[in-house]
Amino acid sequence: MKNLIQSVIAVIAIVCSSFAQAQNKSPKLENSLLWEISGNGLEKPSYLYGTVHMICKPDYFLSEKTKKAFDASNKLVLEINFADPAEMTDMQKMAMGKEPLSKSLSPEHLSKLDEILKNTTGMTVKQVDSFSLMTVMSLISMKTFGCAELKLYEMEFIEMAKKRNIQVGGLETVKSQLSILENAYTDDEMIKMLSESNKSETAKLVTSYKSENIDELYNNVTDKRFTSEKTKKMILDQRNLNWIKEMPQMMKTESVFFAVGAGHLGGEFGVINLLKKAGYIVKPVTN
Repeated sequence: MKNLIQSVIAVIAIVCSSFAQAQNKSPKLENSLLWEISGNGLEKPSYLYGTVHMICKPDYFLSEKTKKAFDASNKLVLEINFADPAEMTDMQKMAMGKEPLSKSLSPEHLSKLDEILKNTTGMTVKQVDSFSLMTVMSLISMKTFGCAELKLYEMEFIEMAKKRNIQVGGLETVKSQLSILENAYTDDEMIKMLSESNKSETAKLVTSYKSENIDELYNNVTDKRFTSEKTKKMILDQRNLNWIKEMPQMMKTESVFFAVGAGHLGGEFGVINLLKKAGYIVKPVTN
């Protein structure tokens, strides 16, 4: 149950990034998950790292350049501060649906979801009736990795921060993130995405991630066949704009290591481009 609850943080990157071929109108970015932020009055450089949130243990990696940047930072900031017990409590509460799926979904959607669950997890919709649809999405996404043990990047970074005794912060809260996710998709869109979620597409995602291809990861998240312009604005653009308002003060006088979903880095309204527009020097760290 613990891994299931924690996996909800991966909904955007995992569920939404199963689909490719979107058009990226912003300048092409270098292949790097790690970016240095400097200039614009910063006393020390900060770092921006794109995560895939969760990945099979054999595929997990953390480059030496990333470890070096982390060790040079004075604070870790994630999308959500899962080192905060209050946030974890909220996550556990919100993993359960406001009402049973059997009441909130139409008979057609329930039938389709039952079919998807049986094919991907061996479970039935009755077994997850009390969960929110977002939690069910996370459960199905976990299964598409096809491995016995998953590692969560955010949890690994938190453990690293604890060992160094550095502060951990968040750019948003569990409540705000899940509220956005719940309002971003219709039931039809969610079921459609889940029907397309499979091991093959997840394998493509992992390949893109391991090659540090930011543009490809962004394209995966924003495929117009499955992600409407409204949804893209809600789950990516607006959240990125909100984060950009918070980040300057956080890194004004200390070096911060920001770790967010890799899908947030690319695009016209991606964090990298928005930081550049705000006057910062943002460049890939290659070694």
